[in-house]
Amino acid sequence: MIRHIYLGLMLGIGAFCQAADVSAPAASATLLQNPLSLQDCLEIGLRQNPSILKSKSGLEAAHGIVLQTKSIVFPKVRGAGNYQLSESTATETFPFPGAPVPNDHQWSGNVRLVQSIYEGGRISSSLRTARLTREQALLNHQTLVADSLLSIRVAYEDALLAAEQIIVQEASVKLLEEELATTRRRLAAGTTPQYNVLRAEVEAANARPRLIRARQASRTARNNLIQLLGFNFPANQGEEPPLKLKGELKAEPFEIELMQAVNQALTQRSEISALQKNKALRRESIEQAKAGYKPSVQGFAGYGSRSATFTSDLTRDISGWFVGAQLSWDIFDGQLTRGKVVEARALFDQSDIELVDTARKIELEVRTAHSSFVEAREVLESQTKAIEWATEVLRLANARVEAGTATQLDVLSAQTALTEARNIQIQALRDYSVARARLERAVGNSLRIDTSRH
Repeated sequence: MIRHIYLGLMLGIGAFCQAADVSAPAASATLLQNPLSLQDCLEIGLRQNPSILKSKSGLEAAHGIVLQTKSIVFPKVRGAGNYQLSESTATETFPFPGAPVPNDHQWSGNVRLVQSIYEGGRISSSLRTARLTREQALLNHQTLVADSLLSIRVAYEDALLAAEQIIVQEASVKLLEEELATTRRRLAAGTTPQYNVLRAEVEAANARPRLIRARQASRTARNNLIQLLGFNFPANQGEEPPLKLKGELKAEPFEIELMQAVNQALTQRSEISALQKNKALRRESIEQAKAGYKPSVQGFAGYGSRSATFTSDLTRDISGWFVGAQLSWDIFDGQLTRGKVVEARALFDQSDIELVDTARKIELEVRTAHSSFVEAREVLESQTKAIEWATEVLRLANARVEAGTATQLDVLSAQTALTEARNIQIQALRDYSVARARLERAVGNSLRIDTSRH
């Protein structure tokens, strides 16, 4: 079973990029041939889980936003062209005889390089905004990956539990059928009444639906895990899911104090880091909004060409280089800038409140997860000897029946107690593993995945 799983975010992204060329049907046919461990499922989930793949696309979209944000820093190359045909009466001529007549066909074209020199603070702010946007996107991606891997771990434990419940119910049915066979032999020997046979038949019949439901629960659990792993069912697949697991329910030691868990969560959870980046982004939004109060200055240089004015030969042109600067300043913009500043400040205040609220929610999540883990551990410890005792009770009940000092009801009660003890133990093992996984997720423990095969 996995302990602390470290997910280096960039390693995860690399795994996604490599997985982009793998088709789901081909992957399903290959990977479902062998039983999968929890480690296998987590690695497959990193490559194929639909939520993780969508988040990867979100990272690419965030990269596009970063490029847009930084565009103000870089120079722009702009080309322009124009052709105009004017009516002769709309062309002004010189007011003296013999003066040249302007050509009614005119064209012009130029290429210029434009560089922003001063934008009221938006240039430096855009660089900070681009960095913060990229970091926030990575943190949000890390949060989704952690949640998706937790879902896979829980689904894997549920599938193991369902498989163990089949074993328990099969053992229960076998015990009750053996008891029924023994009771029938005693009836034939005249040592037990017909009532005991009927009672044994009822108990055996009542156990079979539990076995049927356990098998259905196993199919449902494996179907859920297959969906989380991003597999497609083969076209000719029947009702039984094509997934086998090779793990087992077991409890690995894990110790962490409550306050240590809370402090660790508040410093490690990617959600808090992402909201801190969001707060910084809102601060930059205020700076960019305030830039509307200030002038904008650009420098430009280029090369242009136009048709000669006083000739009908369109191949005659006037060409040359040019350089200059331009300034624009909205002295009054109808309170547009003021409105943007008010909006940006309100969103900044909102981001601060959201950060504090999320920290409180995470602390509550940690406290709840820690309490659930302690409960699961105590329940598991209480069941350490339960199966051993229940097995011994059943053996003694059978011996007493053989000696004539106990009744069939004692044997059936012992068999029921043994089945219940087995069910409680495997449920406790599953609850312990799931509670531990949720506590590790709550405190922000990083996830260690073996990436040597990616």
